[in-house]
Amino acid sequence: MRRTHTCGELNSSNFGAKVILEGWADTIRNHGNITFIDLRDRYGVTQIVVDNTKSDSIAQVTKSIRKEFVIHVEGLVRARPSGTENKDLSTGEIEVDVEKVFVVNSSLPLPIDLNGRTETNEELSLKYRYIALRSTNLQKNIEMRHKITKAFRDFYDSEGFFDIETPIMAKSTPEGARDYLVPSRVNPGKFYALPQSPQIFKQLLMLSGFDKYYQIARCFRDEDLRADRQPEFTQVDWEMSFVNRDDLLDVGERAIQSVMKKVLNVDIKLPLKRISYKEALERYGVDKPDTRFGLELIDLTSILSKGDFNAFNTVVSGGGVIKAINIEGKADFSRKDISELEEFVKIYGAKGLAYLKYTNGAFEGSITKFFSPSVLEELKNKVNPKENDLIVIVAGKYNVVSAALGNMRNLIAKKLGLVKPNTWDYLWVVDFPMFEMDEETNQLTYAHNPFSMVREEDKELLDKEPLKAISGSFDMVLNGVELGSGCIRITNPDLQRKVFKMIGLSEEEIEARFGFILNAYNYGAPVHGGFAFGLDRLVMILTGAGSIREILAFPKNKSGISLMDDAPSEVSEKQLKELHLQLDLPKE
Repeated sequence: MRRTHTCGELNSSNFGAKVILEGWADTIRNHGNITFIDLRDRYGVTQIVVDNTKSDSIAQVTKSIRKEFVIHVEGLVRARPSGTENKDLSTGEIEVDVEKVFVVNSSLPLPIDLNGRTETNEELSLKYRYIALRSTNLQKNIEMRHKITKAFRDFYDSEGFFDIETPIMAKSTPEGARDYLVPSRVNPGKFYALPQSPQIFKQLLMLSGFDKYYQIARCFRDEDLRADRQPEFTQVDWEMSFVNRDDLLDVGERAIQSVMKKVLNVDIKLPLKRISYKEALERYGVDKPDTRFGLELIDLTSILSKGDFNAFNTVVSGGGVIKAINIEGKADFSRKDISELEEFVKIYGAKGLAYLKYTNGAFEGSITKFFSPSVLEELKNKVNPKENDLIVIVAGKYNVVSAALGNMRNLIAKKLGLVKPNTWDYLWVVDFPMFEMDEETNQLTYAHNPFSMVREEDKELLDKEPLKAISGSFDMVLNGVELGSGCIRITNPDLQRKVFKMIGLSEEEIEARFGFILNAYNYGAPVHGGFAFGLDRLVMILTGAGSIREILAFPKNKSGISLMDDAPSEVSEKQLKELHLQLDLPKE
């Protein structure tokens, strides 16, 4: 064997043992005739001690060793001298007295710092990813990802689910984002699409009689990137037959309970709390609320529309709303602090931010002059402020006000340190609407996905008031982050065709894109539904990473480029001809 132990394995029980180690030279400290080397692998660090007086060959080799050289060491385990033990290391009681050492492979000086002593540019870290992955932080993140994935596999296996792979190259079907397309050489002019999810195939598996399916599924979406999004991502995807929504929620929350216990030894109390989509927007402004802190939205429309403040009155007469957040004890916010909040809400389409301070038992602020004492008293009873509270107010369209204040409450909570570290706020958001209106196209579109079943009592609303119809969709949220989505599926082909037509698909488009699954529904379809956890997001939250790039082995940058291997790259003219493609690039 090339090694008898790893660099994180030896301890006092190994005193006197002859061992063989291999790893990277992490730090090298020369003290005349004695050289100390911290030898590192993914398991830990072992201190080795080289007495250069033992032989000229050992001295010569030791003199040549530099940082990140891979070296082979043979020697005896002994106790470190009293007072030199390192309690921070599992190997801190021992060291290896070297009898033989040689260089396996040398290393150039590293272009990035692995120890965090100097700040490394992220682009440079991505370019030299194979080096960056040696860092303790990234290795711990990858280890955590492995443990979470295994915990999911163990849970679904114990529940009788089959792990079934579905195709990577498939038909292009609309799922909310642009597809990555793969041209077919043997079928000129035709394309495969990389899956945005295994949606269609897992439903077909339910029709095939596999009533419990799961998959650690790779998915692909051609969309703009951000901290929690990559062009390729991973879902813990699962589907069940002969179930209702509560059955799916039960399995989903027991799965996450099992993962949290196995990976972090954290007990999650079940059942998880449930909040309707409507309640989430009313109280928190967003459909993925972080409920670890207060700062709930307060509807002041009926009160603040009674004054002479034209900005408010115009909004309300146009069907808008007025909502507020009470920031307790922060009447001392400076004008600069408030200006920063105002600029923040404008990101979400709000035109401005009004505010009131509650001091000496009364409201203060430039807008108080527009309201009578009776209205201000009514406002006081509604908000129930305490001394030195700051009430920030946004008026506008319902969606704009909700988004502005909903995101602002998260900003304020972070700014004021209202969230305790290592807290896990899991909840379900249920009863999503079936449809919503696309404001750009003024076209009805699906709110969750086009396969979500409408609530039984709302079926007749599809013809009368489709925007009021509620679907069988639901989300799991963790600490204000959407962790996954699911629903009970439509299994009636006539109803599915109707929904497709309602979102603007023609009969020809429906047949071309979904004809095969609609036909399958004619051969006995069980009631089924499913869910998909976003594995990347879960790992990101549980590791405390700042972005998904920190929990992936080989991520892309913000432009979707892999700096390490320069993908995507140009291809040869020969390859294009084989695929019957001709480029029409924009002029520079």
